[in-house]
Parts: sequence; C-alpha cells; structure tokens
Amino acid sequence: MTVGRTLAVSLLGLSGTLIEIEADVSSNLPNFILVGLPDASLSEAKDRVRAACANSGLALPAKRITVNLSPASVPKFGSAFDVGIAVSILVAAGVCAASSVSQTAHIGELALDGSLRPVRGVLPMVMAAKAAGVRQIVVPVANQIEAELAGGIEVLAIEHLAQLAKIYGAKGAVARQGDARASLPRVRILEKPATRAHVDMADVIGQPEIIDALLVAATGAHHILMVGPPGAGKTMLAERLPTILPDLSLPEALEVSAVRSLAGFGVANFGDFGVRPPFESPHHSASSTAIVGGGTGLPRPGAISLAHQGVLFLDEAPEFATPVLEAMRQPIESGSVQIHRSAGVARFPAKFQLVLAANPCPCGMLSVKSNRCVCSAQARNRYAAKLSGPLLDRIDLRLAVRPVSKVGSRLHEVSVQTSAQLRERVVEARSRSAQRFMGSGYILNSQVGSSYFRRDLKLVDGATRDIDEALRKRTLSMRGYDRCLRLALSCADLAGRDLPNREDVMKALYLRGSDNPLSEV
Repeated sequence: MTVGRTLAVSLLGLSGTLIEIEADVSSNLPNFILVGLPDASLSEAKDRVRAACANSGLALPAKRITVNLSPASVPKFGSAFDVGIAVSILVAAGVCAASSVSQTAHIGELALDGSLRPVRGVLPMVMAAKAAGVRQIVVPVANQIEAELAGGIEVLAIEHLAQLAKIYGAKGAVARQGDARASLPRVRILEKPATRAHVDMADVIGQPEIIDALLVAATGAHHILMVGPPGAGKTMLAERLPTILPDLSLPEALEVSAVRSLAGFGVANFGDFGVRPPFESPHHSASSTAIVGGGTGLPRPGAISLAHQGVLFLDEAPEFATPVLEAMRQPIESGSVQIHRSAGVARFPAKFQLVLAANPCPCGMLSVKSNRCVCSAQARNRYAAKLSGPLLDRIDLRLAVRPVSKVGSRLHEVSVQTSAQLRERVVEARSRSAQRFMGSGYILNSQVGSSYFRRDLKLVDGATRDIDEALRKRTLSMRGYDRCLRLALSCADLAGRDLPNREDVMKALYLRGSDNPLSEV
C-alpha cells in the first residue's frame, strides 16, 4: 500500500488555499484519524466517508486510516473535503490509481449512500484552484453550472462516489446514477442578462427632480438619502435605481457570483442576477453580522457584500440599530470589509451604492400639511440623531421627496422615460468619465481621490465659488467639498461636458443638501 494524495480547497473569505489531502492505511488496530485543524463538521467526515464507501461497494479496510490535511496550520471548515478524503483513502488502499487523482482537486459533501451533495462557495473554490494551476476539478452535479462560470479549468460533475471511483479505475464499484457529465447541458448563465420586467422607472408618476437626481447618482455611483413622508415614493424609486445602472463586466459579475455562492445561494438563484447589478434590502431588525458579515466558524458575507457592484437599500434607516449604521462607515470609504478571527482575516468586497430612506419624524407626518404630527420635539430629535454626522457626511445626495400633489385626469398621460432609455444615458455618461480618468486608476466619479482635485482637475475660474464660500462659512466640511466636486463631475458627464462649470457645481451643492436633512423636508 502507498500514501494516497489528492487536492482540495480551503476558503477564508473569498481567498482560497490549495490543500493536499494525504491518506495512509497501516496494519494497526482499526481506527480513523483525521488531522490538520479540521472544524467540527469536517471532523464528522470520518463517519460520512466510511458509510459512503461501504454503500458504493468500496468498503474501507479494517485497518488504521490516517488522513492529513496539509498545510496543517491552515484551518479547514465544512464538509467540502469529504470527496477528497474518500478518494485519497481509496488510493492508499489500492482501489484507485494514484496517478489519476494526485493533480485533480475534489469538492463535495458525501451522503451516506455515496451520492455527492452540493456545498457553498464552489465558485471561489474553483477560481482559487484555477489560480493555483489545477487543470481539473471534481464537483457535485448540483454545483456544475456554478463551477463552470470560472472558465479555464475542466469541470467534472459527479453524482455518486462509485461513478467517480470507476473513472479512477476502481473495480466492483456500484454506481447508482448515470454519467451526469454527459447528460447535463453546458449552460453559461453570464451570457444572458437577467431582467426585472416588472420594475421600471416609467412606473413612477411625478418626481422628475428625484429621477434626475437618481440619474446623477447612477452616473457616479453616489450614495443617496431620501427623506419624505409615507407614500411619497421613496421605496419605489430605490427599487428602480438598479434598473438604470449599466450591466456588470465579466470580472465584476464573477466576483458578485462568488460572494453569493459563499453566502449559500443555490445555482437556480444565479439566473436571477446574471450580469445585472444586485439589489439588497434587509429589514431594519437586521444585526451587524447580517449587514456587515461574520458569524461563528467560517465568516459569511453580509448584506453589504451581497450588494457588491449593486445597490444596498436601507428602508426606514433611522429604525436600524445605531451600531449597524455606524459599522458601515468604514466599508463605504474602503469598498471592502475585513472580518478578523483567530484563524485569520476574511476579506469581502463591498463596493455598493447605499440608498437610505427615512421619514421626517417617527410618525412621518411632520412635512404633510393636511396631517398633524403627533411627535414631541424630543422624539423628533432622537429620531434624527440616529443618522449621525459622520455617516451623513459620506452621503453624496440628500433628497427631499415630497408627495405628488396633483395628478387627477392626467394619471395615464404622464410620460416618463423607461429604465432602458435612462440606462443608455448613464452608460454614455460613464464612458465620458472613463475617458477622463484613463491612466489615473479611477473608474467612477465617486472613487476619485482628493489628490485628483488638487493636481489634475483644472476648472475654469469661478466654478467653485459657491462651495468655496460654503467651506469658508463652515457649512460644508472638506470631505463634503470633495464630494460636491465628485457630484459636479457626474452632472457634467450627463450634460455632455468634459469639465464641470459653475452651474454643475451649484447643482451638486443643491443635491448635497443640508447637514440636517430630516428637518428640511
């Protein structure tokens, strides 16, 4: 007998480490030992592997079996190592050929009958294996479509352990299913953009100023706060913001899909996203872990990472717990989140466009003339204080959304551009900004650093007169000053200008709004 070796992948965040699985079968008292920092679910693989092999006609020898997961210093989580452990033992026992498995990575959980069950995070695992030089990877049939999104690596989709053992030269294996690799179609979901035909900006009646502001926000990926009474259309507008955003590029779509895979979204759900930006709208009772990410054991991505390259909408924002809102301040600036654990640091991307919606007061009737607000001054102040100054300072657009006052017989005559038409304008504006930033390392206006404004942006004299005055009067912070310039760039891109003029800067200052937006509606 020899030492059986094969490969698997361990994930921490979206970073994968190639793991070598070694198995040794020795003539000592029967035992099954698994070493190499396995967690509880991985330690239970001993019983799953033994039962799966027995029910596949590949009973393990009644000897001492030692399995090592190397490097031993890297923590391993989950049941995705089951198939690799089983294959390495079968090689060590002389059932399978060693040469056929040593350079192949294996991913999948084993059921007691030997069938392969899907696992989370297959796409980032396959991408990590591909980056490490692995040319072939084995995955469960249910994970095949997801695995093939990575491209550039041969994916072998397997239904049953006996089927895989036969491929590796085992005799006497009892396959329960046919050749899944031949029967399943090769689907490329990313080639077909997903659409949400029931959601369109043309559904919005009135609010032309807000729609224009959303165009500016979509052009530069700026963060938004909308304040208005119930029924003014805040949620409706926020839900339609993703429909005017451009399609994701292939690398962006893969990164978004990898995050969703790690979060446990099934393959069927991948078609709901495709190359369209994601949209996340968590309930205001969500915890910091649900929003930012984390959890016990293997850290999971939160809503801010699930909204990567898309929109994160927090309806009734002041109702969220203060720690939840404050925890988003750092990811808003950096575009990523780091979750520190004793095992290491899990990093998740979090380049999202934040949309906050709030009422002007707890009862929502402060700005409605026909209704009387029943909130005390103390209650209103406490409600407004939930959105802290440092958080509001990171919000580029602060919009007062007022109810549509009169529609009447013109209800069916109101003409609004469709999301597709507005998206064309955004794509054209973004191409203009990409041309401006060529060679600078920036892509979107919201990403521009302060140094760009000081060294590279040459505006005409007097263009910044209004924000210079606001800065002098201390009604605008330096961060707010730069954010106004970023907004002005987006306004200029939409208007077809290469550089902002004073009109664009004034519009940006108007869209920036007050430092106390809940009291200005």
